[in-house]
Formats: sequence, structure tokens, C-alpha cells
Amino acid sequence: METNEKRWYVLHTYSGYENRVKSNLESRVQSMNMQDYIFRVVVPEDTVRTVKDGDAKETVEKTFPGYVLVEMIMTDRAWYIARNTPGVTGFLGSHGGGSKPTPLLPEEVDRILKRMGDDVPQTDINVNVGDEVKIIAGAFADLNGKVTAVDHEKMKLKVDIEMFGRQTSTELGFDQVDTVEN
Repeated sequence: METNEKRWYVLHTYSGYENRVKSNLESRVQSMNMQDYIFRVVVPEDTVRTVKDGDAKETVEKTFPGYVLVEMIMTDRAWYIARNTPGVTGFLGSHGGGSKPTPLLPEEVDRILKRMGDDVPQTDINVNVGDEVKIIAGAFADLNGKVTAVDHEKMKLKVDIEMFGRQTSTELGFDQVDTVEN
């Protein structure tokens, strides 16, 4: 099942070895010249804030202990290199016996990367100055507004919304709005 499509897969690792697997796989990619097949290796982590005895402390915890995400083109060689990296026990979604694993859905990966604060590529939006948009994220979620400026390079919009009977201007990312059908 070789494809030329770049997809995300999940490697199962020994618990506590996630960062070691990440660095091992990244150095194997370099030494075996696989940069065109294995692209990004990510250990999903969350920053957790705890307060103990009045002291606030931030710690980084693994979101999925024992798992590492790999963006790759699934070829026999790329599969073999990732599968045989020290600390890797196998691919999630593989049925053993050398079978190729099932890739993650793009929306699953987007959700994980967004949660980590990683840059998820935003898609361009088809709006023009004067169009009405519905705000779907952030402080003004569920409000409608009128587009006053579009910056395709920065993927930002300026939107006027009505609050307390007054026009208020706000800057939003393309991913924070949805088009409204008139």
C-alpha cells in the first residue's frame, strides 16, 4: 500500500521513551536520507498549570503517553525505518505481520496540533470587504459582523461587530470566522 500522499501516523513507544524516539527517528531520517518521506515527528504535550501551597507551577505533560505522531509518505522503506527505530513497539492501526497502518484523519491531527499551539495551516477564505461573517471562535463567538479589511498574507480580517449599540472593530484569523449565506 504505497502512496505518494503525506499523512500522519501514530507510533506506539515504550512509555517514557517518547522524546528519545522522536530524536532517534529524526537522526535516522537524516542519516538514511529519508527527508523526502518522513517529515515531522511530534510528541503531543500540554502545559498544565497547578497551584500547590499558593505557588503556581507549570509542567509539561504528555497528552498521549506512549505515542508519537509522524508525518510521512508510507513507503516500504519509510515504514521499515520508523518501525525499527529504537523504543518503537509498532504503529497504531497496524494489524501486525508487516501490514501498513491506518493514517489519522486530517481533522484529528489539526485538533491535536492546535491544542499544542502548533501552527496548523489555515485555509484561505473567500470573503470581500462588505461581506457578512459569523464569528465561530474567540471572545466574540456566535456574533455576526461586517468585513472591513482582508489581509490574505497574514490570513487576518478586520470585522466590525455591534456591541451595546456601538460598532466595534476587531481583528480575527481566517479560522475564527465562517461565511454567511445571504
